[in-house]
Amino acid sequence: MAKPIKTIGVMTSGGDSPGMNAAIRAVARACAYYDVRCIGFYRGYQGMIEGDYTVMTARSVRNIISRGGTILKSARSEAFRTKEGRQKAAENLKEIGVDAMVLIGGDGTFKGGKIFNEEYNIPIIGVPGTIDNDIAGTNFTIGYDTALNTVVEAIDKIRDTASSHDRLFFVEVMGRDAGFIALNSGVGAGAEEILIPEEDLGLERLLESLKRSRRSGKSSSIVVVSEGDRIGKNVYELADYVTENLPNYDVRVTVLGHMQRGGSPSCFDRTLASRLCVRAVELLLDGEKNVMVGLLNNVITTTDFDKGLREDHSINKELLRISDILST
Repeated sequence: MAKPIKTIGVMTSGGDSPGMNAAIRAVARACAYYDVRCIGFYRGYQGMIEGDYTVMTARSVRNIISRGGTILKSARSEAFRTKEGRQKAAENLKEIGVDAMVLIGGDGTFKGGKIFNEEYNIPIIGVPGTIDNDIAGTNFTIGYDTALNTVVEAIDKIRDTASSHDRLFFVEVMGRDAGFIALNSGVGAGAEEILIPEEDLGLERLLESLKRSRRSGKSSSIVVVSEGDRIGKNVYELADYVTENLPNYDVRVTVLGHMQRGGSPSCFDRTLASRLCVRAVELLLDGEKNVMVGLLNNVITTTDFDKGLREDHSINKELLRISDILST
């Protein structure tokens, strides 16, 4: 018979994303509701190794639902990659009395949690928190919706300048391995071209698309580029290539960078974080472990870590087709 859960730990790991504080709040308040002690670890796995934690109550997480970032901080821990580091973390959890963990982060966070459970049999539930939306087992990750709105708002403002000066803007957004932000924000902002890692459209196709836009009467254009796009080495080289081959275009580059991770989370991300984390606590209390909670077709579901880490969250090819039609 499984040991009853009396204390649940929570941490955030990897890149921060809007809604992580809403997730922390949901874990703490769900624990309070079910009369379970809640421990928050600072700086992810590193805090577990160093024993850097705080006791969290329903009142200690007041007024954080609207804040971006994470009050528990986030860090990537090289020490946790070692057996010695994981052993120290396990010893600290035992000393503090933590019976189970809720891990808020991306696939790297979940890989670490899976190994940790295999070695020390500590029940773990993963909650997907990343702006990249690149985790299988959920339609949306915490922070993705806010990041999209941030990008669309920025592109709308850039378009004002592009139109005023008849310019072509390359706008680079985050997404080293996945093009979800670029594709969805590009469609939402009416970009003339969208470049993502999943689809190598080729330089010639890009040139032809821009020529077609100019022939149709467009005097300004927006190209949204995912930072991991394979068409060129980086967005600046792309801009140089277009300038050399289409000298009639006045080309500019804007890299949105880390502003995409910040800001107050959208209502959708606050609600998603709340739903996922309440369910995570309830799953642990029901004896579940080694699964990630996610939202599929507006229903909270679970996915085994093994399956979730093996599979890719596929890009929506229909959006690519729609983008081509609407950029005419």
